[in-house]
Amino acid sequence: MKTASSVLSFRKEYRCRSGTVLAAAAPFLLYVCFFTLVRNFSLPLRSDGVGKIPPARRENDEDKNGMESNARDEGDADGYIPQGIQPDVEGEEKDPKITLEDVFSRADTDGDGLLSVAELTEWIGGKIKDHLDHALKENFGLFAAIDNNPRNGVITWDEYHSYFLKGKGLSDDYAHKHDKRHKGLSRAIKEAIARDRASWSEAAHSDPDALTLDEFLAFRHPESSHATILALVDEMLEKFDRDGDGQLTETEYSRFVWDEGAEEEAIEDRNRREGEVQREEERRKEFREQVDADKSGHADRRELLKYIDPSNPRHAREEAETLMVLSDADHDGHLSLREVLNKMDLFLGSKMVDAARSFHDEF
Repeated sequence: MKTASSVLSFRKEYRCRSGTVLAAAAPFLLYVCFFTLVRNFSLPLRSDGVGKIPPARRENDEDKNGMESNARDEGDADGYIPQGIQPDVEGEEKDPKITLEDVFSRADTDGDGLLSVAELTEWIGGKIKDHLDHALKENFGLFAAIDNNPRNGVITWDEYHSYFLKGKGLSDDYAHKHDKRHKGLSRAIKEAIARDRASWSEAAHSDPDALTLDEFLAFRHPESSHATILALVDEMLEKFDRDGDGQLTETEYSRFVWDEGAEEEAIEDRNRREGEVQREEERRKEFREQVDADKSGHADRRELLKYIDPSNPRHAREEAETLMVLSDADHDGHLSLREVLNKMDLFLGSKMVDAARSFHDEF
């Protein structure tokens, strides 16, 4: 079983860097066909329910900029997800204890009051699949709804930004004719806009001020974007492919690449470090069992794509093992409801409860 630290460090190794995402051509014909189905529908501004925002304090009057008072939602600082467009949520937030109890009972398929690694894996795998499927479907509809000034198969920053502002309860007039510095808006919304702008810059490659369909998917749901996964493969090869042949061997995969000029010294220091030999053996085993799918001794781009793909069952299994390691207080190989509630923050931020939020935190 992987330790929590090894799973977390593995994820950090393959974080997408700015500027590495490959440009993807917009599937314009598919967009046109789909647009005929959705053009007359008003689509909700939401992203899988990620990070619910507390209800805003609504008043009837507007200030001199045409900004409704509910734009100053104090909950945005904690509830906003950079790649998502979220309206104010009506009603009370669900008690997290009740949420965990509900998820626990549904994941406990044999009804014995305990969760095994197998049950956790199956449940998390389902949550991941549901999120990835929903992200792809939602992306088409939301893209068509925002691409309206003009409808030309790309979304400009101005189109998206106006849609975002209206989703925050601001008037149409303000959304289309506003102070670029957004004087009068809450700091939380200003920070949200800045984060969106940074994420936009990472996703936009064919045009810095416009996104194609797949680039918009990379902007809002990078974990669902084929271009993002391709970029992760390129980064992985750059990091580990020592001979530059476009594929990885077991030895290349199992050994870390250190900074140039200090590599030999770093390797010597690494070999002296306690537990490093075991870490290398774990990575060799991982390569043989999970990365090198055809058992050829080499992993090409196709195998690496499959390995990194978020839909790969290994991600659900590793998440389940990590939760078990961190929460199984009595070390019986199962989780009771009490053990889950004792680690409430851990589970609420995991794919077991909220796959969308977990993915967005990682990417």
